[in-house]
Amino acid sequence: MSVELALTGARAGYGTIEVLHGLDLAVPAGKVTALLGVNGAGKSTTLRVLAGVLPLRSGSLTWQGRTITRMSALERARSGLMFVPDERAVFATLTVRENLQVVVEAIGQRDISPALEAFPRLRERLGQRAGTLSGGERRMLALARALLARPRVLLVDELSLGLSPKVAGELFTWLATVALGGTTVVLADQYTNDALGLADIVYVLHRGECSFVGDPAELHPAVSAEPV
Repeated sequence: MSVELALTGARAGYGTIEVLHGLDLAVPAGKVTALLGVNGAGKSTTLRVLAGVLPLRSGSLTWQGRTITRMSALERARSGLMFVPDERAVFATLTVRENLQVVVEAIGQRDISPALEAFPRLRERLGQRAGTLSGGERRMLALARALLARPRVLLVDELSLGLSPKVAGELFTWLATVALGGTTVVLADQYTNDALGLADIVYVLHRGECSFVGDPAELHPAVSAEPV
């Protein structure tokens, strides 16, 4: 199994606070990697490091064997490493159509139909400002924007946060389809059956370090059902 992204000895944080304490992470190509753990475990910080939004204080990051530790977030995105954060993932003052057009124009295209085919509900909201959408619709729009960029790697932070089980299930189903198409996915979430059911490999983070790595089936059912 080839490695898409490899994080070695990663230390990162905010101000004087270090969040990641020498974390090692190997993301297999074309698979789904789940980063699990409670709030504050370091999941979002890890994704921000992978996306280039947060710089490493020490350690290294490679992408298909090439060191990208100093590559900017914009360069990573242009190369196909797309990040969908848990907040501020859409332009709230722009309409749904404008949010989608920003992406296709940036990559030299004009067709937003793949996004509308993936999320038909957005077709009904094209003229609506993104900031007035429901939480689930905003997540759909954020994922649709990433889809239009044709990602090689998709980093998704807290997919199910604040969503009803029904809407969260729809988004997990969509993400599974994307993964089956060959896109490498890294998903950060709390312990949920949906995340575990989707993942090929699981990392459980605790206070910025890895407390478990392996097959989702190795986690005890009682642990996987609820956050700890």
